[in-house]
Amino acid sequence: MPITLENVGIAVRDLEATISFFTDLGLTVLGRDEVSGEWASTAVGLDGNHAKIAVLQTPDGHGQIELFEYIHPDAIETEPTLPNEIGMHRIAFSVDDIDESLAVAARHGYHSLRGVANYQDVYKLTYLRGPSGILVMFAQDLTKS
Repeated sequence: MPITLENVGIAVRDLEATISFFTDLGLTVLGRDEVSGEWASTAVGLDGNHAKIAVLQTPDGHGQIELFEYIHPDAIETEPTLPNEIGMHRIAFSVDDIDESLAVAARHGYHSLRGVANYQDVYKLTYLRGPSGILVMFAQDLTKS
């Protein structure tokens, strides 16, 4: 049975601020919508589901994220997950220039958790907390330089 990854969905506090962050990193908005109704409640499993959504795509055309800002039911604030907690906790991007990507993130007020690591002169890697506490990993392949 063939299977294809469609996108990664992320609930956010502020859709516009999150779109701004990811588009500044180079993603493009494929579409926006507001979803509600019986079909949305059934698909998601939440009574009265009503959300503003946006789908963004990476420049290579292969990766997509779908962002949700809930109107109903109210969004539930949680503590951001730590890298070693069970469950989904990060979105990773390959970048051409990790310093440039970190500069873009910094303009939005987001900074590396502990600096940039060098893995055997093959990759530079870092994690940061982005919008709504999303863990974002940047990885620069040093063998392509």
